[in-house]
Amino acid sequence: MQASAFKDILTTLPAVDDIHAIVLLDAKGEPVGRLDNQPGSAGSVRVYHALIKRHGHIDRKAAREGLELYAEHTPDARANPGKHPNIDRLLSIAEADAPGLRARLVLSQDD
Repeated sequence: MQASAFKDILTTLPAVDDIHAIVLLDAKGEPVGRLDNQPGSAGSVRVYHALIKRHGHIDRKAAREGLELYAEHTPDARANPGKHPNIDRLLSIAEADAPGLRARLVLSQDD
């Protein structure tokens, strides 16, 4: 059986229409990254949101699950460090003992 493509996997993840951004936090609660819900990073917002919703934070187990969700993009990230920074972050947590992350959701403002 062929593995699912990233675009197909995204349709199975919770919607993020009400999320403007995800701010990634270190163990001290300091911001270390931000994923904005906009073209080019909306898929990553959906992946990270699903991981946070399921695990409460991004630890090694969550990062490994995230690498599976990124499907065909994960091998490309391994082959091209820096091309996919949101996947690189998960790779460092899952495989290089980087510290895990917490997150703060920035909700969209009502117009």
